[in-house]
Amino acid sequence: MSLIKSISGIRGTIGGNTGDNLTPIDTVKFAAAYGTWLKAQSDKKSLKVVVGRDARISGKMIMELTMQTLIGLGIEVIDIGLSTTPTVEIAVPKEQADGGIILTASHNPKQWNALKLLNSKGEFLDAQAGARILEIAEKEEYHFADVDDLGKITSLENYIDKHIEEVLALNLVDAEKVQQKKFKVVVDAVNSSGGIAIPALLEKMGVEVIKLYCEPNGHFPHNPEPLKEHLGDICKLVQEEQADFGIVVDPDVDRLAFIDETGEMFGEEYTLVACADYVLSKTPGNTVSNLSSSRALRDVTEKHHGKYQASAVGEVNVVTLMKESDAVIGGEGNGGIIYPESHYGRDSLVGTALFLTFLAENGMKVSELRKSYPAYFMSKNKIELTPDLDVDGILKAVEQKYASENVSTVDGVKIDFPENWVHLRKSNTEPIIRIYTEAKSQKQADELAQRMIAEIKEIAG
Repeated sequence: MSLIKSISGIRGTIGGNTGDNLTPIDTVKFAAAYGTWLKAQSDKKSLKVVVGRDARISGKMIMELTMQTLIGLGIEVIDIGLSTTPTVEIAVPKEQADGGIILTASHNPKQWNALKLLNSKGEFLDAQAGARILEIAEKEEYHFADVDDLGKITSLENYIDKHIEEVLALNLVDAEKVQQKKFKVVVDAVNSSGGIAIPALLEKMGVEVIKLYCEPNGHFPHNPEPLKEHLGDICKLVQEEQADFGIVVDPDVDRLAFIDETGEMFGEEYTLVACADYVLSKTPGNTVSNLSSSRALRDVTEKHHGKYQASAVGEVNVVTLMKESDAVIGGEGNGGIIYPESHYGRDSLVGTALFLTFLAENGMKVSELRKSYPAYFMSKNKIELTPDLDVDGILKAVEQKYASENVSTVDGVKIDFPENWVHLRKSNTEPIIRIYTEAKSQKQADELAQRMIAEIKEIAG
């Protein structure tokens, strides 16, 4: 059980001791720090914050605590209830709000929850803002409103429907073309809010939907991270139903994975590759993903004569580089699609609609589409950190050892070898070093990872 305070928000397990877990007191403290920071940014007399949550069991409790704290600061709350991360991101500018809070621990198991914080554009806060909020919480620099100046809650229902309308209105989304194909799709939404959003979008596009774990009750039937080892049920059901493909989303619906018609994983890394291939074929331009994402995006971007760039890990870093390079699409290799035409946030609804339109247009089966891309294989490993481990020293030693190679230190150490790459970095959310490798075969990727783990252990002594 733990409480992780980072610039991107506060995340922890429910129950336990204050300061060690996400208890009601920690929730109030952090919501108050965010509200206090917002008020310091503005000279407006009244501020407005959009709040939404995923379907976690603790969601209602954490949401009530958060909203009542904001009211206590004199802030008006727009309650959009059971929602998705991208829906809240879209709602903030639509409601002309000053910020937003999403109550979700994303792909973490059910005992976790978190407060994810947004600015007035509906985008994640930068490092400076996040650090200031942590400081306010630490020093308890809150000033609550007098009784006559308390905020109020306005509840707005059906924001997911508004989100779906926005997606269907995108130029590169063609619901009529999709409808003509009469696709049959299985959806696994891990019993969270994606169980409302994804089937509703698909039905609007004329797709026959087979629902699996779409009851938004917060009881996750399997580990909610959309990785192959957790998705046996949907892989089997796609085959049994003779569906065209399967869609998997995480609890807050910002990560998207596909299953092909044979019940095989399309590959989370290739969600962005396929969507980018489609977008670039219509609107040539640049792309961005993070340093831990597949080289396949670079290959597809160069095929369309665009320029690919890699940012530090973290959505806010991807978005910053996308804006700087005027990227037409970007995201993260974990199935996160960021399409600026809609908004600067990872959005599984946008990704699903683009993917469906692409399939309808090219007439390929999902397995055929996957085979049309360069085959890369990843190995994702981690080393648990002990308090006495000098992580920065280890990374520096690796950097020096491979100084003759193409090395990036934008985020940890990434070594780009001609045929493969390795990326070593400290996790922002867990006490571990992540070791990602990619190569032309799974065996090579695994071997490179094991070699790097052995080298790190040797350096650490």
